[in-house]
Amino acid sequence: MNNQKKRNFRIEAFKQRVVVDPKYADKTWKILEHAIHEIYNHNASGLSFEELYRNAYNMVLHKFGDKLYGELVVTMTSHLKEISKSIEAAQGGLFLEELNRKWNDHNKALQMIRDILMYMDRTYIPSTHKTPVHELGLNLWKDYIIHSSKIQTRLLNTLLELVHKERTGEVINRGLMRNIIKMLMDLGSSVYQEDFEKPFLEVSAEFYKGESQKFIECCDCGEYLKKAERRLNEEMERVTHYLDAKSETKITNVVEKEMIANHMLRLVHMENSGLVNMLLDDRYGDLGRMYNLFRRVPNGLSSIREVMTSHLRETGKQLVTDPERLKDPVEFVQRLLDEKDKYDNIISSAFNNDKTFQNALNSSFEYFINLNPRSPEFISLFVDDKLRKGLKGVSEEDVETILDKVMMLFRYLQEKDVFEKYYKQHLAKRLLSGKTVSDDAERSLIVKLKTECGYQFTSKLEGMFTDMKTSQDTIQDFYAHHPELGDSRTLVVQVLTTGSWPTQPGVTCNLPAEMSALCERFRSHYLGTHTGRRLSWQTNMGTADIKAIFGKGQKHELNVSTYQMCVLMLFNNAVRITYKEIEQATGIPASDLKRCLQSLACVKGKNVLRKEPMSKDIGEDDAFVVNDKFTSKFYKVKIGTVVAQKESEPEKQETRQRVEEDRKPQIEAAIVRIMKSRRVLDHNNIITEVTKQLQSRFLANPTEIKKRIESLIERDFLERDNVDRKLYRYLA
Repeated sequence: MNNQKKRNFRIEAFKQRVVVDPKYADKTWKILEHAIHEIYNHNASGLSFEELYRNAYNMVLHKFGDKLYGELVVTMTSHLKEISKSIEAAQGGLFLEELNRKWNDHNKALQMIRDILMYMDRTYIPSTHKTPVHELGLNLWKDYIIHSSKIQTRLLNTLLELVHKERTGEVINRGLMRNIIKMLMDLGSSVYQEDFEKPFLEVSAEFYKGESQKFIECCDCGEYLKKAERRLNEEMERVTHYLDAKSETKITNVVEKEMIANHMLRLVHMENSGLVNMLLDDRYGDLGRMYNLFRRVPNGLSSIREVMTSHLRETGKQLVTDPERLKDPVEFVQRLLDEKDKYDNIISSAFNNDKTFQNALNSSFEYFINLNPRSPEFISLFVDDKLRKGLKGVSEEDVETILDKVMMLFRYLQEKDVFEKYYKQHLAKRLLSGKTVSDDAERSLIVKLKTECGYQFTSKLEGMFTDMKTSQDTIQDFYAHHPELGDSRTLVVQVLTTGSWPTQPGVTCNLPAEMSALCERFRSHYLGTHTGRRLSWQTNMGTADIKAIFGKGQKHELNVSTYQMCVLMLFNNAVRITYKEIEQATGIPASDLKRCLQSLACVKGKNVLRKEPMSKDIGEDDAFVVNDKFTSKFYKVKIGTVVAQKESEPEKQETRQRVEEDRKPQIEAAIVRIMKSRRVLDHNNIITEVTKQLQSRFLANPTEIKKRIESLIERDFLERDNVDRKLYRYLA
């Protein structure tokens, strides 16, 4: 049993052939063909779809798929030819409606035919790689309807004509347009593009080319931009209503090219209405529109930026070089701030806070602010004016805003050390005369300068505040040790550290005997309590209160400078004194003495002296007497010195010289720092590195750097290379 071979059983196919009626295929197709005719003729309600499906199923099963597919193509083609004639016959506006109606009918018929032939669609078509029924229906519609010689051109012209009508303000049937365009898209993207989109874009380009030419001749820039913006929005709206979403970029590109890019320079430079006029008139709406339209085209924003920059530099240059405007430093700086505010507002409101525009604004300001070598002095004078009186009654927030604006201008300065020089002088005067509006505001500005430039920049300024506090304690101590001087403090001394304050070279004047004795007592006291120190009196920086009795016995207390006090005290012993006698008795420098006498004798309402002869200027042959007729409704009368608010030319030269002297050690220190870390470096690289290191304080002059290198070589800090003379070595 085990040895017997196992048998394999096989079930064989039934040998007898199933006989199929030779006319079966024709008969079955006739049934299906009739059904298709009925479907196209809208009589489908009487058909049995189950029976039709079974017939189609059997035909495929009995290998008549080829016949079924071929006959379907023939039948659908004949129907579409009939439909084509019906569409061609439609007149005028009925043409698109007929096309739309027949398209909807064809789609419904196609749906039913596909349902009947579903089995063929699923089995026969994939195996023979033929086109599925629905797609076949669309292809036949495309070939016999859309690409029909009598329909194709007519359809395109009708669609383009409707678009044109809509562009010229007529109302069209958007729903019908949407359906026809959707039909083209359903037939395939290539059909939509070739049969409609390409010609549509070409016609649009022509239309906008002509329209832009017409507009640019008759409109100003603002109006033109409004029209361009409206056209752009209309095209985008048209896409949402009845075009393919992918067409939006293409049609907007056409409008942008024809209406904006091709006329860009003409629009920007348009006379009386271009960009410069918009900037001058603060036309934020037009500027914003120009920015939004120009950003859509290549180089659009750069063309706006270039024109804005050149205009800004030109107006800025006029602003800082106009001799009339330089007469009032405070007004000069205020104009700069107003100009900056104006452009900041334009950039934030119209230019979308664009960083590239902000950078252009900053570089323009830096360019023209440094064209005027007096800008650092004027900015300091502006601060001085604000901190003396301009900020009275102003809220803390507003004070901070003003100081921030000043700091913004300060950042543009290349010669920050020149500003520091002037600022120190002005701060000293404010502190010593007690004229500062707010200590908090003063300190706030110093903190801002410190943040911007580092501790070194402000250490001396902070030292000035420290001296003011220490001086209060010193004078208290002096009076505590000299009770015989009584409670009324005849003398108040500010002791200033030489390095911190901008003290002038020791200019002394001859103090009245009463004052001189008191000053000597203070000197003895101070040097007795502090060892190793020297005191030198800065009489040009002091003030005094003098009690005076005039002609009819009116008593006044005069608040004057130390120089003015020295002059007035001479009249206790004389009735009439000449200029030369005053100069000899007081020892006050001529320029200061003339200013001092001018304020005592020539200022209306403050003229406690009378000058002979009467004139505005002081001459060396003038004589002075007490003005017995002087009156004032106030008991206390402040007599200011006629201030040369801006420096005179010699003073300016002197300040500039001091600045240059101060720069020398800074340049040398920078050279030594660089050479210490690099050991060997060539001339050009040293110049570059030094300039870079010092640019936060000033712009170093290459000639001066060269001189400092020579000086360091002489003092054995550096040496030249024996072979390459442009190479320097650091000597440890």
